[in-house]
Amino acid sequence: MTELSDIVGQDAAVEQLQRALAAGRMPHAYLSAGPAGVGRRTTAIALARTLLCEKPADDPRVGRDESAGKPLPFRQACGACEDCRMMAAGSHPDFQLVYKELAQFHDDPNVRSRVMQDLGIDVIRSFLIAPAARAPSRGRGRVFVVLEAELMSTAAQNALLKTLEEPPAGVTIILLCQRPEQMLPTTRSRCSIVRFGPLPHGFVTEKLIAAGVADKEAGFWAAFTDGSLGRSQQLLEEAMYKVKQEVISHIASPGEENGGEYLAKLADKLATSAVNAAKKDGGAPLSKMLANRRATGVMLELIASAFRDAMTIAAGAERPIIHTDQRGSVAALAERFAPTRLAEIVEQLSAYERLLWRNVNPKIIWDNVAITCASGVPLGL
Repeated sequence: MTELSDIVGQDAAVEQLQRALAAGRMPHAYLSAGPAGVGRRTTAIALARTLLCEKPADDPRVGRDESAGKPLPFRQACGACEDCRMMAAGSHPDFQLVYKELAQFHDDPNVRSRVMQDLGIDVIRSFLIAPAARAPSRGRGRVFVVLEAELMSTAAQNALLKTLEEPPAGVTIILLCQRPEQMLPTTRSRCSIVRFGPLPHGFVTEKLIAAGVADKEAGFWAAFTDGSLGRSQQLLEEAMYKVKQEVISHIASPGEENGGEYLAKLADKLATSAVNAAKKDGGAPLSKMLANRRATGVMLELIASAFRDAMTIAAGAERPIIHTDQRGSVAALAERFAPTRLAEIVEQLSAYERLLWRNVNPKIIWDNVAITCASGVPLGL
C-alpha cells in the first residue's frame, strides 16, 4: 500500500502532517480539502496506517522543518506489523471509511431503502459517532475517514460537532471535501485544514502513458481534469474518450435534427453501463436516475470545455487548448460564434449543469443544450 513517503505532488500537505507527527501533537480532526483525484484519500489512509501502526518508523530520506531550521523526521507505518497487515487487507477493526452508501448496511430498513444523495445523520451516527465512543479493539486508537464530507447534511454535521470538539481519546477524524466553504463554519472551525492542489499535468500524463494510454488521450485527460489523476483514471475506465470525440464532433456540425434526443440517448446509454458495472463489481447499487445525472454532468463539462477552447481561438489568446485532438471541430465553433456569444454559451451550459442537480428532467436539459449549442441563444431556463 501507499505510504506517506510515496505521496507525489502534495509536499506541503505531507509536510504539515509530518510536523504534527514529529511533535507528537496530532489534531483530533482534519479537513483535507482539494480537487477530487489528487491524493486526499490516499494520504488519509496512509496517515491512518501510521497512527494505527504498532511500531511506526522514521524514514531518514526526508528533509528539513523550515520553520525550525532542523531535520524533520519522516514517520510512517512500518508495513510489517499485524496492524499494517490488517490495514493492507482492509480488515483493521479500528479503521473506518464513512460514505453515504453505508446506508444500505444500516440496522433500520427504512434507512436502507432510501436513495442516498447526501451523507445523512443516520449514517454519521451509526458508522462514526457510535463507534468512536467505543474503546479501540487494538488499543492504539480509532481513525475515521469521511469521503465526500461536503455531502453531509446540516443535521449530520451538527450531530458530529460534539465528537469533533471533544473526541474520545485516540480518535482521529479526517473529513475529505473539495472546498472548505462547502462545510458549515462550525464544522470547519473544529478541524485542522490540510490543502491539496492539482497535480502537474505532465505528471498525470506520464502516469497515464505508463499505464498504456495513448499520448493524445493521456494529454487530454490530464488537461481536462486539471491535474486529477484519480478522475482521469475513472473517466478512462468508463471509456469516455470515444464519447467525448463523438459529442464534440456532433456539436460542431450544425443543422443535425433531433440533437437533444441524440444527446439524451447517449447519456442514457452511459448511465445504463454505469449501473451494470456497479452490479458486476458487487458494490453499492447505483440508481439509474443518479447514473444518468452523473453522465449528463460529465457530458456538459466536455461540451463546455470545447466552447472555452473556441473562445481561446476566437479571441486569439495565447494559451493552450484542451481539445488538441479535435482542433478542427473547435475551430468550427470559433468561426461560427463571436467570443462574447461563446462566453454566453459557456455560462448557459453552467446553468444547465446547476439545474441538473435540482431535479430538472435531463431530457428537457438536453433539448435546450442542443438549441443553445446550435444557435448560441441563451434560453434562460
